[in-house]
Amino acid sequence: MRSVPKFLLLPLLGLLVLAPAAAAQAVNEAALNALVNEAMTAWQVPGAAIAIVRDGQVIYLKGFGYRELGSDQPVTPETQFAIASTSKAFTATAIAMLVDEGKMTWDDPVRKYLDWFRLSDPLADANLTIRDLVCHRSGLARHDLLWYASPNSREEVLRRIGLVKLDRSFRSTYQYQNIMYLAAGLAAGAADKSSWEQVVQKRIFDPLGMTGANFSVTVATRSPDHATPHVKVKEKVRPISWKNIDNIGPAGSINAGVSDLSKWLRFQLGDGTFEGKRLISAARLAETHSPQMVIPMDGPTGVPSFTKAMNPETNMMSYGLGWVIQDYRGQLLVSHGGSIDGFRAQVALVPKAKLGIAILSNLGRTQMPEALRNNLVDLLLDLPKRDWNEHYLTQAKKQREEQEQRKKEREAKRHKGTKPSRELSAYTGVFEQPAYGRVTITADKEQLMLEWSSFKVRLEHFHFDTFTARGDPDREDAPLNDVPVVFTLDADGEVATVSLIGQEFKRVKPK
Repeated sequence: MRSVPKFLLLPLLGLLVLAPAAAAQAVNEAALNALVNEAMTAWQVPGAAIAIVRDGQVIYLKGFGYRELGSDQPVTPETQFAIASTSKAFTATAIAMLVDEGKMTWDDPVRKYLDWFRLSDPLADANLTIRDLVCHRSGLARHDLLWYASPNSREEVLRRIGLVKLDRSFRSTYQYQNIMYLAAGLAAGAADKSSWEQVVQKRIFDPLGMTGANFSVTVATRSPDHATPHVKVKEKVRPISWKNIDNIGPAGSINAGVSDLSKWLRFQLGDGTFEGKRLISAARLAETHSPQMVIPMDGPTGVPSFTKAMNPETNMMSYGLGWVIQDYRGQLLVSHGGSIDGFRAQVALVPKAKLGIAILSNLGRTQMPEALRNNLVDLLLDLPKRDWNEHYLTQAKKQREEQEQRKKEREAKRHKGTKPSRELSAYTGVFEQPAYGRVTITADKEQLMLEWSSFKVRLEHFHFDTFTARGDPDREDAPLNDVPVVFTLDADGEVATVSLIGQEFKRVKPK
């Protein structure tokens, strides 16, 4: 096992639960502890929390490390983390409960509940259903910058996505889409004549006793026991602020500790009852775990994709209703990951083994939860040992190298010694795109500045009328960092458009 850095050398804090029925399963606590510590060391994770459920019992519940690097506050099973996109299963399960109650059906048109909602494609606009929303087959690519760090409200996000062209034919291709989950959550709230938050609170949080779970960063950060998110910049881990993602709530804004998630695992592995009370029919719960849309594992030319590289023990993958469904070493694995600024999460079910695992961590952009999930499953099911940390670290390194290679290739194509076609003042002004709103270009001390959404970045000349956006130098993952910004001129030599993030913004003529 790799040596443990000083910041992780502390008692393994938290509560280890070994119910009488579970004790007979001979849980190897030391081996589990070793796997968690090894994963945290390999990925430089400041803090993590783990819940493991088996045969209806919580057999392992612990916090490791610290809520914030450099502090002496330990992670506990109650420590609040952002669970990000693992929230999707809560939204889908809540809808399944409404289906049981006769308030919705999976194949209802979305406009039955959101009569103002539209898509730009006539076929999709007329036929989009609740099921389409939650299994990622709308035909829309992600367009996450319509909500991420944007001032747009939930309704505004949905109205804007309706102006975007579909990238693929309706229902033809799996394309992960957060904004469609927002629509699903709002539709559920409308069907219940309440809100998404009230639907989930009443039907899931309250009956499961998930007393610490909540829907907003403003609530989570008021808790005296909440984790601080971290990022790695130039190989150094540092804390950052929580990101408010309330405007995409049903797709990923839930926060919780593993103590609460252990109850969610028990419920998901059961028959729709919890501690003697039926919350959903067994058939409806099982439907959420059933394949709905194939997730391609190979690229368009048959070359193994990143998905395949990250799942070498898997033959087939699909998306269900809020869950990814795949085979893993001969077992059915139902899982979902979560990722938002400074946090990573993983919730996994192995139904036949009656095994459930929840992993929360406070370092973003790592595959630590997936590596640890696989190592835990292998240990608990006595499968052949494989160093999943090494595998995922190798894949992450390969991905970084490919990214650097693309940067080098772009730089090699640069025409050096060129200058803009016009004086800088000619590029200033307001440019507009129907869905993405307005971009404002200004000149500040012989340098162009770009403002859009909540972002303000400087533009560095690349060649001719192409510039490069330079965002936060301390955040390599900043959305507008190293993004090409291309101006075009009309027949009169006037700057007519600016293109960035795959969108073309047209100049707004002064009135």
